[in-house]
Amino acid sequence: MSNALVIIPTFNEKENIVQIVEAVMSQPKDFDLLIVDDNSPDGTATLVKELQKTYNTATEKKLHLLQRAGKLGLGTAYIEGFHIALRKGYDYVLEMDADFSHDPRDLNRLYLACAENGFDLAVGSRYSSGVNVVNWPMKRVLMSYFASKYVRFVTGIPIHDTTAGFVCYKKEVLNKIPLDNIKFVGYAFQIEMKFLTWKYKFKTTEVPIIFTDRTLGQSKMSVGIFKEGFLGVIQMAIRSWFTKYD
Repeated sequence: MSNALVIIPTFNEKENIVQIVEAVMSQPKDFDLLIVDDNSPDGTATLVKELQKTYNTATEKKLHLLQRAGKLGLGTAYIEGFHIALRKGYDYVLEMDADFSHDPRDLNRLYLACAENGFDLAVGSRYSSGVNVVNWPMKRVLMSYFASKYVRFVTGIPIHDTTAGFVCYKKEVLNKIPLDNIKFVGYAFQIEMKFLTWKYKFKTTEVPIIFTDRTLGQSKMSVGIFKEGFLGVIQMAIRSWFTKYD
């Protein structure tokens, strides 16, 4: 068993799932992988099951699959994955998307930032060294960039890419944060996790990456997800005034 688990939530990712699993499993660092599939009607989970025949043996299971009843939200997918990672004893837990917007080769850099450089949270950052985004419409680039600026202004969090979904946590962070009390279920989940990591005084860093928009499949971003983040950040900041982070 590896000491690091990569978690990838999926919904209708049949165009990408085989390639992303193979890419993660071929990295220099030995990663285990958990796919959390929200009952994809396109057969994503079926493809993962076929891949398990390649990557799992009677004595070692490298590729795990959690099938859920339906589309329950990105945040809940990660939280269930975190609980599995902690139960199984992984020291490092990484998040990434299935669509190759996150380069699997950068998993190693995120892992090393925590495993060798002493950080508790490493963020694969689009905005820590300029704007490193490829193939996004300018409207979406601006929305994402200024969303992070807005989060930093409201909360004071010292992270440039607050909405990033490409991260590595040490297990101590996930053990400390009350995961079942996380309020957000959409992409704002990523903001809340970083905010709580910072409030609990864990050491954070940003690892510059190049983010490339998906070429296959459909984006899961929506206006509702954006609103959750915009309004929820204010509520999150206000709640923090009355919360002790010991």
